[in-house]
Amino acid sequence: MLVIAHRGASGTRPENTLVAFRRAQELGAHMVELDVQLSRDGEVVVMHDWTLGRTTDGRGRVATRTLAELRLLDAGRWFDTDYAGEHVPTLREVLDAVSLPVNVELKARGDDGLEARAFDVVRAAGAEDRVVFSSFHPESLVRLRRRSASATIGVLWSGRRLALALRLAGRVGATALHIRKDAAALGEVGAAVAQGLVVRAWTVNDPGEFAHLALAGVSGVFTDFPERFLQIGLP
Repeated sequence: MLVIAHRGASGTRPENTLVAFRRAQELGAHMVELDVQLSRDGEVVVMHDWTLGRTTDGRGRVATRTLAELRLLDAGRWFDTDYAGEHVPTLREVLDAVSLPVNVELKARGDDGLEARAFDVVRAAGAEDRVVFSSFHPESLVRLRRRSASATIGVLWSGRRLALALRLAGRVGATALHIRKDAAALGEVGAAVAQGLVVRAWTVNDPGEFAHLALAGVSGVFTDFPERFLQIGLP
C-alpha cells in the first residue's frame, strides 16, 4: 500500500511547506501530495486555498500577489511558532527539496495556463518520471494532455459513483484514479482496476480503515499522518 503524505506531513507540520515535505521524506513516506496555482506573475506556487488567510499571515487571494510578495508571508506560524518563517514554496523548490514521487494537484482558475506552466517546471527539473498530475476539474486534465502526451495523470474524483470518472480516465489517458475513501466499494474499485487504473483513496487518517481499503482493491492512501501507516502489517 502506497503511503502518500497529504500536503506533506501536514498532521505534524504546516501544510504545503518545505518542512512538511522534508518531514514526510524523513518518515519514509512513499510519495508526497501538494497543490499548485499561479501567482499574479505566473509562477507555480504551492498553496491549497485560493486565499491566504488560513495558512499564512497574509490576506486576500493568492492570484493577486506576485511571487516576491508571497515570499514575504509567514506560512508556518499559524500552525506553531516553532515553524515561524516558513515561506510559500514554488513547485520547483519542492521538487529540488525531496526526491520522492510527487502528486501535483492542479488548481487552475479556468484556462489560466497553469497546466502548461506546471508541466514546464516539472520537465525543467527532470522530474517527469516521478510526478503524477491530478485535478478535480476534467478540463484541466484535458488541457494537460494536450500539452503533453507523456504526462502521468490521475483523475481526482469527489463523487461516490465512479462510472463518469472511468470515462474521463479513458479520455485523458489517466493511469490512476484518486477517490474519496467512502467511495471505495469493492465493485466500484474493481471496475477501475479492470480498466488498468491504480486506485488511491483520500484522506485517510484512521489506521482502522487501512485493511478495508486494501481489501477493496485500493493500493494507496493519502494521509496527513504518514507515520501512522508506514508500519502497518495487513492480515
